Amino acid sequence: MANAEPFQRGKRRLALGLSWLAYATYYLGRKAFSAVKKPLEHELGIVPGALGAIDTAFLAAYTVGQFASGFAGDRFGARRLVGYGMLVSAVACLGFGLSGGALALGAWFLLNGLAQSTGWPGSTRIVAEWTTRENRGTVMGLWSTCYQLGGLAATVLAGQLAARFGWRSAMFVPAAAILAVGLVVLVFLPRPPEVVLAPSATAASAATPAVRPGAFRAQLDVLRSRTLWSFGASYFFIKLVRYALLFWLPYYLATTRGYSTGKAANVSVAFDAGGIVGVVVIGWLADRRRLSHAALSMVSIALLVPVLAGHRALGGAGELGEVLMLALAGALLVGPESLLTGVAAQDAGGPAAAATATGFVNGLGSFGALVQGLVVPPLAARFGWTALFPVLGALALGAVIALVPTLRASRESR
Repeated sequence: MANAEPFQRGKRRLALGLSWLAYATYYLGRKAFSAVKKPLEHELGIVPGALGAIDTAFLAAYTVGQFASGFAGDRFGARRLVGYGMLVSAVACLGFGLSGGALALGAWFLLNGLAQSTGWPGSTRIVAEWTTRENRGTVMGLWSTCYQLGGLAATVLAGQLAARFGWRSAMFVPAAAILAVGLVVLVFLPRPPEVVLAPSATAASAATPAVRPGAFRAQLDVLRSRTLWSFGASYFFIKLVRYALLFWLPYYLATTRGYSTGKAANVSVAFDAGGIVGVVVIGWLADRRRLSHAALSMVSIALLVPVLAGHRALGGAGELGEVLMLALAGALLVGPESLLTGVAAQDAGGPAAAATATGFVNGLGSFGALVQGLVVPPLAARFGWTALFPVLGALALGAVIALVPTLRASRESR
């Protein structure tokens, strides 16, 4: 903060840096599965429907866990939530790598979903504790590169490990990394300052003093915010689209383009790379905007719709066309995602309920991620994988429509 002493600024950098590293590392245990689906199909005979069911088990646990983790983060502190969550995720990844059947894989990935759900509410709570409303957009934009770089690195690492050492290594290495970072968080994450978070004027009933007392009441009050529900509804569609790409893009490229496992993983990271640019740009714009967070998100997602819908037309453009389209889609989708479930939700949560608000929005969005696991395999089986992107474009339009009520709320708050 502007008037903080050097020691306090050092603690702030350490807290933001550790939270960035922690959430980036979470993705090592989340994206490995998408990169090893083809080897699991070939070596263990696990069919796409069963692979989709494993996704669903993970996402069901992740969805339920988001709501519980949001409350836990505000009540018991982000350090314990993130640290212990990472330790459990490490155990789950290890168990997954030691398994050999669909049922066991699904059970371990379900546990991993519960553990992974601690990441976003806990990490964003840390960011909220060390930023102000005036700089939160820029900080969150830069900080949100964690899950783009983490996702990119996770995909490449898993693809290379699976290709060179077998699919099990793609789970063992992430388990070790998650364990190490979890221990670092538990030992070195500094305590937050006593005064955190300036409450948002647009967070209807969420305004509370910038201190801990009354946290439970603030947690309940923020859940009555219509704006927060609109954010969550929009994020339902955003996360449905993103997780369809997150979990199936390497498989899609291997199936429709004939890429090897390693090449499919490498090309798919263009989506993550575009997302890095998207979160930085939209975070910068959020602190200098004339548009509300919701309106800024609507513009970006509206531009995304034709990009997704027109993907099939780019099919003949070759590998370069594929990379450019995926990068553009990543920028336009991940930017508003980070804004709605990050700074916008943090402002709505206020000082005592930031983790509750981000967990709530992310939890509603996770229903969309859950649905994609049930929708994508049957859609591909009936209409072919080429139908995937046009359908995702139509779903992205739903994210725009869900934000319309927030425009009125924003005008009334001025």
